[in-house]
Amino acid sequence: MTPKQPLILAIHATSRGFGYVVFEGVGAPYDWGTVGARGDKNAVCLRKLEIMFDRFSPETLLLEEAKSVANRSARIDRLYTAVASMAANRGIEVAIYKLGQIKACFAQVGAVTRQDIAEAVGRHIDAFRHNMPKPRKPWQSEDRRMAMFCAAALVLTHYQLGASRLFDAL
Repeated sequence: MTPKQPLILAIHATSRGFGYVVFEGVGAPYDWGTVGARGDKNAVCLRKLEIMFDRFSPETLLLEEAKSVANRSARIDRLYTAVASMAANRGIEVAIYKLGQIKACFAQVGAVTRQDIAEAVGRHIDAFRHNMPKPRKPWQSEDRRMAMFCAAALVLTHYQLGASRLFDAL
């Protein structure tokens, strides 16, 4: 399947790899999923992202500013720096959003927590509804699919801040 519009790739790194989404327009997901990484996680993630850059040829890469999140590790900050550099070397536009911008965007629809934001993403993007992670208990680790929803939240924030009033329809 050939995309109809330029593609946007968003990633959200975790301690176990990363989640990603590729969009070809507002509300039009093209591909999505999670990628696991073991060993030298940054090297593994960079190799897998290089393959994704070749496969999708995105026009834009979206990242969350790692330093805007208090509990983000230095490893993820280094990964995002390397990914942004790799994308720029390929001529891919890189847009970086702060967590505060994402939260402000989703506050418009009453989504405050990460789970609330994931549910708002699921309401807006039909294809993600069936992948909705259940709310976690305090003793449970986060569902790996949450990274995919965080990446999708980046895309929706990108469209909201750069385009029309995306959430008016929600």
